[in-house]
Amino acid sequence: MPATVIVGAQWGDEGKGKIVDLLAQSSDIVCRYQGGPNAGHTIVRDGETFKLHHVPSGILYADKLCVVGAGCVLDPGLLVEELDELEQRGISTSGLRISGNAHLIMPWHVASDAASERRLGRLQIGTTRRGIGPAYADKAARLGIRVQDILDPKILRQKFETALAEKNRLLDEPLEPGDLADRMETYAERIRPYVADTSLLVDRALRAGTRVLLEGAQGTLLDLDHGTYPFVTSSNPVAGAAATGIGIGPTRIDTVVGVAKAYVTRVGEGPFPTEIEGPDQARVRELGEEYGTTTGRERRCGWLDLVALRFAVRVNGMTSLALTKLDVLSDFAEIPVCTRYRLPDGTETDEFPAHQSDFHHAEPVYETLAGWRETLDGGLPLAARRYVEFVEEALEVEVSMIGTGADRESIVMARDQPAYSRS
Repeated sequence: MPATVIVGAQWGDEGKGKIVDLLAQSSDIVCRYQGGPNAGHTIVRDGETFKLHHVPSGILYADKLCVVGAGCVLDPGLLVEELDELEQRGISTSGLRISGNAHLIMPWHVASDAASERRLGRLQIGTTRRGIGPAYADKAARLGIRVQDILDPKILRQKFETALAEKNRLLDEPLEPGDLADRMETYAERIRPYVADTSLLVDRALRAGTRVLLEGAQGTLLDLDHGTYPFVTSSNPVAGAAATGIGIGPTRIDTVVGVAKAYVTRVGEGPFPTEIEGPDQARVRELGEEYGTTTGRERRCGWLDLVALRFAVRVNGMTSLALTKLDVLSDFAEIPVCTRYRLPDGTETDEFPAHQSDFHHAEPVYETLAGWRETLDGGLPLAARRYVEFVEEALEVEVSMIGTGADRESIVMARDQPAYSRS
């Protein structure tokens, strides 16, 4: 049975956790294919809020198998804290499996990340300072520490001695290899039961007809290769990376569900053409509770950008779109939507610019749609439905799910509704 990928269609924070939580109900295995604890999924279940950073969202279902793939990076201390917290709240973690090939975030990665941001000053890119970039850099340089390494004390101590001979020269407070190895061995005993050959596990499951859901962290515009470089993450959130990050062939995937807010947010630095000016930005932020799951930072808020969203549909090969937080816009009488960019040479385009200078200086061209000024508790008013249809027509992709509130139940399955208008 083919797999389904859930991918962020904007700059992350689109509400993927809620969509994964919903689709996990009809899946058997939920996999995380990239990223680390710089990202988080917030899920509200029965009035209780869960904030997940490493563990796939399917962990809230006792009968689901959850996989952390080789494309992820893990902070072992934070992972153990997350596992302990879930179990303290009555959530079983027995269904979790972690790839032994996933790389680990070491203390020198966190220190290096923070130091790099300080050195950049006003040019800093706004990382979460969780060590993600340095961990992926060491992975690419073949200097990384993998999950399987901490399961072998001899290999681990040798790797630490080699790594720290170089890394300690860059640290304000040098690390002692033996002390660090002792700490990691403590984490290893906690993590060991979860380690598995996850590539083999998922491939066998697919061959057996098992339903597999693949979730990414962050979003398309933060992709290392296709995002708004250098204001990007250090891995590939796009759907194509799901096969690599889990270790299955691309022909195993036939459905790609993009997730986008009915507006846009981004955290950190970088260009943002539709960023709202004036008091309406704070208004959207408060209505949408736009604060980072991992950092608590205020998210920058903007009107929906169909140029960037069309790009995301293309590079991910989206087969449908989930549009979240439509309820946040219920407070506005009129809602601007960006349909084109005006470039520095005066021309207009509805395609995402290939050159960064064009994007950095692009000005949004808006069409203004009527608001609805009604709650979405009883269904979608006519104006809200027209907003959704406007998005579908512009992107030429179906909006299959619509988020109308924070709770997991606050989802409209678009094509199953008998009527959208209350007029």
